[in-house]
Amino acid sequence: MVKEYIGQAHYKGNFTPCPDISERQTWEKLPEQLRHALIRSGEQYLGHTFPVLTATDYMEFSKTGNRSRYEDRMFDKRRTLNALVLAECTENKGRFLSDIINGIYCILEESTWCVPAHNTYVRDMPQKPLPDYSRPVIDLFAGETAAVLAVAEYLLRPVLDQISPFISGDIDFRLRERIFTPYLEQHFWWMGDGKGQMNNWTVWITQNILLTAFTRPDTVLPTRIKEAILQKAAVSADFFLAEYGEDGCCDEGAQYFDRAGISLYHCLDIMDRVTAGSLSRIFHEPKIRNIADYIRKVHIRDDRYINFADCSLKTGRRGSGEYLFGKRTGQPELSAFAASDFLKDKKRLLTDEQSLYRRIVQIMHWEEISSEGEHRAADESGTCEEDVWFESTGLLVSQDEHLLLAVKAGDNGDSHNHNDVGSFIICKDGIPVFIDLGVETYCGKTFSDRRYEIWTMQSQYHNLPVFGGFLQQPGSEFAASNVTCTIDDRESRLTMELAGAYRLPGSDLGCVLSPDGTLSLTDGAEQIRSYTRSASLVKREKIMIEDRYDGELPAVLSLMTKECPKIIQISEDSWALAFDSLALCTLAGAYSVEIERIALDDPRLKDVWGREVYRIRAAMREHIVMEIQ
Repeated sequence: MVKEYIGQAHYKGNFTPCPDISERQTWEKLPEQLRHALIRSGEQYLGHTFPVLTATDYMEFSKTGNRSRYEDRMFDKRRTLNALVLAECTENKGRFLSDIINGIYCILEESTWCVPAHNTYVRDMPQKPLPDYSRPVIDLFAGETAAVLAVAEYLLRPVLDQISPFISGDIDFRLRERIFTPYLEQHFWWMGDGKGQMNNWTVWITQNILLTAFTRPDTVLPTRIKEAILQKAAVSADFFLAEYGEDGCCDEGAQYFDRAGISLYHCLDIMDRVTAGSLSRIFHEPKIRNIADYIRKVHIRDDRYINFADCSLKTGRRGSGEYLFGKRTGQPELSAFAASDFLKDKKRLLTDEQSLYRRIVQIMHWEEISSEGEHRAADESGTCEEDVWFESTGLLVSQDEHLLLAVKAGDNGDSHNHNDVGSFIICKDGIPVFIDLGVETYCGKTFSDRRYEIWTMQSQYHNLPVFGGFLQQPGSEFAASNVTCTIDDRESRLTMELAGAYRLPGSDLGCVLSPDGTLSLTDGAEQIRSYTRSASLVKREKIMIEDRYDGELPAVLSLMTKECPKIIQISEDSWALAFDSLALCTLAGAYSVEIERIALDDPRLKDVWGREVYRIRAAMREHIVMEIQ
């Protein structure tokens, strides 16, 4: 699609992120409160000592699997440099220049810009303990670092040249060595080849390659090189888009929309601008419009979003990316949603954002977005009123004034996959009742062949059944079948067969959890003949989950909750789960119901759910019905 739109168009001129430091009218016209905030943000780093990242720091990941200690220090260096650069552009007195130069050279002197967890030449293969100077890896953060340096150099070029022309020259040297040469001479998996699965890496890195290349003067990076980068970027964007259905659903989930959908927007916008508008019409393609509006359709309330897979319930606020994507695609409701959310964001200076470019976009559109947000209609719920069926991923989202139901059919071959085919999320008044936990802090196991030893990835910690120890298994072959979705004014309903998510198609093999925590194939899965699930929201009335089981193995239904409900036995096989004054769930068809408290010690999970969550285990008969009001 992108390649087709570019067609015979060529590179027509460099990309200008915004006026540089010499164009004072733009910087001095920023709102006074914003100017003061940018200067204060930089002032905290005056006299800052940038940390040195050592070889043993880098090797820690290969020894222990911990990736956060190295990454936290690495990322903080970029954020610090960003703050200093923006403060200097705003004030223009030279106060921040010494610290900026120290920051630039501290980053230039790093032995690699690729983080330890990504230091491999083959996707999902073991990482090398140390980087190879002769063969740089372009990963997410090599691309991010390159763009930070390139945009910083572009903004400050007039004053850096007065200090020493070697500063810009040294930056350009590193960019050629670590970005342009390997980008054009090597193939990295995220570039796409029509075979491997793409994800947010493709457009996130491509966006930063484009920023890095098209902020370089033609005297530094010749036109023919820029043309080659443009053409290669267009091909990668097409491979990324090929992964999406026409409905625009991001199978990585809402938390990755910022790095998938919004990075796609920036890729298209930059390519459009450097080719004199050759891609202007692509923003009105149905798939592009749907990709842009996906985030609004999976919004629950406030900063909470539907969060299957590795996503967190709290995925952050919306801002300039969504606002501008809405404008380019002609969707004012998306722009209004983003603008309203922008005003609620106490962190809208994006001080925790590594991308200097994204911070600039937010700053340059600050007044426009604020004005739009202030004029938004009185309804501030921000919810998407229509029910949505994302057929490409098997996701139904349905809600009324009080209840929200999200159900996932699909398969277990998603990017950032959890084994969760058939699971659901239920909220009342924007508060989660039956939940999806998300994922713990990333570590060595997270993207390895031991991924599904992590408990949060397993089907038994989702709202799904376990059959005598049999769990769902990863892979696109483990999928829902006979999927049917119906939506009308009164009810939304999704029905599916789940047995195929627990056994290999045409085989007696299924997945069982061993005592040591590993997953293995074993026979006996033929004893799970059928497990059908029907999930529906009857508007302004109730949510119904109805499961039917045909098999020999005992079935125990797991239900994950944030709060511990009060359990009341109504009859021999009927139960009431009372969540204080929030919601009432009746459960019919269970021999017994028990609650397990699960203590949380992972920082990422605790930040969302607190110190504990609960798993309800219902030993079920062949037919179980849940009703939530």
